[in-house]
Amino acid sequence: MSLKSVNDILDVLEKQAKWQEQPFQRLLKCWTEVVGSVVAAQTRPLSIQRDVLWVATSSAAWAQNLTFGRSSLLLKLNKKLPTPLVDIRFSTASWQHPSVEPKQQQTISADEHPSYVSDRISRPDTTPSIQNANAAFGHWAKIVQARSNGLPLCPQCQCPTPPGELQRWSVCSICAAKQF
Repeated sequence: MSLKSVNDILDVLEKQAKWQEQPFQRLLKCWTEVVGSVVAAQTRPLSIQRDVLWVATSSAAWAQNLTFGRSSLLLKLNKKLPTPLVDIRFSTASWQHPSVEPKQQQTISADEHPSYVSDRISRPDTTPSIQNANAAFGHWAKIVQARSNGLPLCPQCQCPTPPGELQRWSVCSICAAKQF
């Protein structure tokens, strides 16, 4: 049984780790060093397929410019990679800048909306049985009138307006929509 030093074992493990490391992962590590920080900000390697590197660019101008210089890029990259690349393809098709993330839509509750008017009147738990359309309209009109009692008036149309709308647009939502 032969005994090996710790340094020999670590050397073997390091070589094994480099051997097992995927070519694309190695390329990502050295991409900025090879192309430079200005180009790296406008490009993003996507994949290696059949020894061809696919790179997304921020614009067609970058894709065209880099296509003209791809032979020198191939030479530089192949010095850093264990398996040589055959070609590089540049395209804007899959470009999405990594720092731009989709914005999540902000949700607000109904009482935070500028047009919200709280139910300040006490309603009975059961609504009265309404026999016809005129009676239903009369009932609805009473509720709306009671709800709008005490609201500030719109400076343009003099209609009762929720305070949130006045703070936001200085007029009611209908007058604000007419302005646009």
